Amino acid sequence: MVPNIVMGSKTYGLLSYLYGPGRRDEHVDPHLVASFDGFAPDPGRDPAASLKQLQAVLDMRVDQLGRRKPAKHVWHCSVRNDRTDRTLSDEEWAQVARRVVAATGIAEDGDPDGCRWVAVRHAVDHIHIVATTVRGDLTQARLRRDYPRAQAECRTIEKDWGLRQLNPGDGTAAQQPTNREKHKAQRLGEATTGRQQLRDAVRQALAGARDEDEFFARLETSGVLVRRKTGPSGDNLGYSVALIGELDSAGQPVFFGGYKLAPDLTLPRIRRRLGVPLDDRPAQEHSPTEAGGGRAPGGRRSPAATARLRASNAAVEALGLLDGEGADAAAVTEATGEVLDALAATAFPGQKHQLLAAARAYERASRSHVRAANASARSVRNAARVLLSGGYNANRGPDAVAAATLLSVLVLLVIAASRWHAEQGHRQQAAAAREAAGHLRAAYRQAAARPMAALRERGRALSPQIRERQERALRRAMPGDSGRLLAEPEFDALAAALAEAEAAGHDPQSLLEHARSWRELDSADSVAAVLTWRVRHIAKLPHPTATTAAAGNTTPAPAAPAAPRRRR
Repeated sequence: MVPNIVMGSKTYGLLSYLYGPGRRDEHVDPHLVASFDGFAPDPGRDPAASLKQLQAVLDMRVDQLGRRKPAKHVWHCSVRNDRTDRTLSDEEWAQVARRVVAATGIAEDGDPDGCRWVAVRHAVDHIHIVATTVRGDLTQARLRRDYPRAQAECRTIEKDWGLRQLNPGDGTAAQQPTNREKHKAQRLGEATTGRQQLRDAVRQALAGARDEDEFFARLETSGVLVRRKTGPSGDNLGYSVALIGELDSAGQPVFFGGYKLAPDLTLPRIRRRLGVPLDDRPAQEHSPTEAGGGRAPGGRRSPAATARLRASNAAVEALGLLDGEGADAAAVTEATGEVLDALAATAFPGQKHQLLAAARAYERASRSHVRAANASARSVRNAARVLLSGGYNANRGPDAVAAATLLSVLVLLVIAASRWHAEQGHRQQAAAAREAAGHLRAAYRQAAARPMAALRERGRALSPQIRERQERALRRAMPGDSGRLLAEPEFDALAAALAEAEAAGHDPQSLLEHARSWRELDSADSVAAVLTWRVRHIAKLPHPTATTAAAGNTTPAPAAPAAPRRRR
């Protein structure tokens, strides 16, 4: 059950909308289900009643104040139940309305001077509560923290009535698009609202940015309008952004300030995140050892592959910080969002949908009331920076292997972030991280399909003696899990990786013990698959497509798709 509260100044205008047909004729049988005294006129069911009469009843105390009446005196709270909930009766919605107005301070139980209010129902799944905020003693209602109190009461109603229990909020969620914005996006054929597109643009501009100048330079070249607020000294005090071509009724661009996009996208919050120095070297300047390999056939290294393998190293290090102090863990959860934003910005078209969905879902998990120790996030923010400098991922050859390696680690990192949030009682953030992990898993399966198939083929072609050695190494390194791993289809790929590493001079048992030491292994859909990428990453093995080709597989790789255009 979701409440939403807005303040307004036109009682009649709001009533006209609630009792009217709606913007798309979606209003059915508008009528009152409850009111402050039980006797308010109902223009929906009573032919003798009118909207003017109902307005006069609600505005009576406001009008008594004359010129002293508040500018915004209309309190409007919609309450919507979940689509999986049963349909509530008018009597039940009346109880909901009374409990919400009592909890928020509109009309507390037993208060003879409570505000005047009515509850209108024009759909099966929600009601609208309209109140005027002048009390019977002509004082203003005390509505501080009315929204959190409405949320808390809705959580109690859900529990009392056996409805779907939503996760309680903590005041750190981003503002959701209004119905007007949603309808406009539908009318224009857009998959998302303008607010969401602007949020994506700002987050991708912030991902791995070195300083404020770079952030604004990226933002101004991303296809959005940027308006800075400057003080008398010329210093930036804030900013707002707008989509090109999205205009209001006066023909002016519709600008959104940072806070209208998300609480952590205000300029002061952005400056705090940018306060830690980052590495300026682009991905191609890192050594093969530091980047973890990723050379294409013939020795040419792909910057995109190098960037993803280096980001994998940072993600592995970040896993350990989620076991540490709250400030360190908060920094990691915040910076992980930047990595996902950078990954979505540089994904090839076939993966962009899932990675953008993962970044949008995780956005909610990147904020909490735990203050982040930003220095602890340096390596993760560097990873986001390197991903952007590495350019678009072609999803073939070393790019596909590097993408699969990074995604397999990010799935575990996001799951670890979800567990940390759950331990802190951040239920909304934990749920958002779990949703993001689902999208990352889908992207991983897509990226890993071809290289994993090549590895499985190589594993099945191993001689019995070599395969037996890898099985013995697995039994020694992971005695409690070896039986289950040997039965997984992906063990063929793991055996191939271990055999290749052994031929390069590595000890398979030591590699497995090292790979097992990375946390969150049990969270994987396929432990053998995760171990395969970890072993290849630790041993710095060449990508399996190249190795398979060298062994006689001459199937040509597909051409790289054109880089996607920046979103507007």
